[in-house]
Amino acid sequence: MEPVPDWETIPRMLRDQAARHPGDVVVVDGAATLTLRALREEAARVARGLAALGVGPGDRVAVWAPNSASWVVIACGVWDAGAIVTPLSTRFRGIEAAALLRRTGARVLFIDEGFLGFSYAGALREVCGGPVGQRPYGDLPELRHVVTLPGTGAPPPALAYEDLLAGGERVTDAEERALAVGPDDLAEIMATSGTTGTPKGVMLHHAQLLRGYWDWASIVTLRAGDRYPIIAPFSHGFGINAGLLACLLRRATMTPISVFAPDPLLDLIERDRISVLAGPPTLFHRILKEADGRDVSSLRVAICGATAVPPELIRRLVERVGLDRVINAYGLMEGTVVSMTRAGDPVEVIAATTGRPVPGVTVRIVDDDGKDLPAGERGEILVGGYGVMRGYWDDPARTAEAVDADGWLHTGDVGALDAQGNLAVVDRKKDMFIVGGFNAYPAEIEALLLHHPAVAQAAVVAVPDETLGEVGWAFVVPSAPVEPAEIVAWAREHLSNYKVPRRVTIVDALPANANGKVDKRALRARIR
Repeated sequence: MEPVPDWETIPRMLRDQAARHPGDVVVVDGAATLTLRALREEAARVARGLAALGVGPGDRVAVWAPNSASWVVIACGVWDAGAIVTPLSTRFRGIEAAALLRRTGARVLFIDEGFLGFSYAGALREVCGGPVGQRPYGDLPELRHVVTLPGTGAPPPALAYEDLLAGGERVTDAEERALAVGPDDLAEIMATSGTTGTPKGVMLHHAQLLRGYWDWASIVTLRAGDRYPIIAPFSHGFGINAGLLACLLRRATMTPISVFAPDPLLDLIERDRISVLAGPPTLFHRILKEADGRDVSSLRVAICGATAVPPELIRRLVERVGLDRVINAYGLMEGTVVSMTRAGDPVEVIAATTGRPVPGVTVRIVDDDGKDLPAGERGEILVGGYGVMRGYWDDPARTAEAVDADGWLHTGDVGALDAQGNLAVVDRKKDMFIVGGFNAYPAEIEALLLHHPAVAQAAVVAVPDETLGEVGWAFVVPSAPVEPAEIVAWAREHLSNYKVPRRVTIVDALPANANGKVDKRALRARIR
């Protein structure tokens, strides 16, 4: 593994890359193309504009917008200003966005007004009131400025992007500010999904992001000249770090995807000769399903990132598409990159595990009393090393619950290590359900169902049962004609009784959230 260059911070990395490789194209977004030199210059203009608004080191700057070239420029400009990027999901509505803005005390908010017909400014005005004094919204006391992205207009009380840039022309110390950023300074506050309650803000600093995603890109073999569509939202840790940041680190060309659809993605693969593609197994199933007659031979690396990947999917990707490698990986917002499969790993390892810990990261499997478990036994996954978050923003109580006094991150995920150190992630502790006294893990059952010859995808949720307490209900996307009763019968023959789904529903596709993961809330709603 080649060592991380001595960049220390993202602003210094961008300057060094732009000085050494100024003409390398790192962003292509429709007609918008950015070389490293252009990105560095445009980011500096944003940083000057933010400084003119009074943004200083450590201030939070929020971005509520879909993936785009402008998002990349703004993020780099925020880092240049010594401020902290605070992304908001485009799936948020007013109440959710206001809660995160209020929690982080963001001073500036960038919005893509009117994306998919939605008014971000209007949604905030509805829940937070109109302008009060110097505040754009009366109920957001720390927010001072709202800036619209280029070409989206500037409804009151917003400031047009072009006016932000014009206001920064009088700032003369922007370069000094960028070079003053330190390796331990916060770079991001990333919102968790909020599935356990109020979303938390994960604090990540420059040095850990540079190291984590340099190593991630090295294992993936991301390199200069690669063309890589970023499907995961930049508001998600994978999108901004294993997408945006990784491309800058390795001088690969990113194509930000604002709205995913299979046919346009296949068009992009053919037209732009895409070489690296990342997403959940559902994405690759859809690609294979609709790839007949398409030229996808330019693809060389697939990054799946799932608790279980069907072995047949991996074989089809290698044989049908001609991929050099398929990578599986495990990471989480609070722990950045944890484990990855490596080149040369057999299909069975890639399918059933997320590989070995990356350099500088340690994984332990412990029981409910915190005692280490031997290889093969399941327990909670604990993560140690440089990748562990600084904590949750302004939330010491929940930080103490997640990171113990010795620095171990308690992930809440259940897993096991094999004799070679490969990590199998079984499920979330909270997703576990109990069938007649036995612990059942949906992800494990899903992985087992994939061994059925007619099952292409599976998702399992728990439902109440008068006798056993809870039982599994499986939603299955078939690869060949099959009846629900056949799958139940097969499961009774091949699985432990408590793991057998009591009901199976055949579906054409599994619902997915913004990150491409199966939306189990939507599946549970179908049951009611």
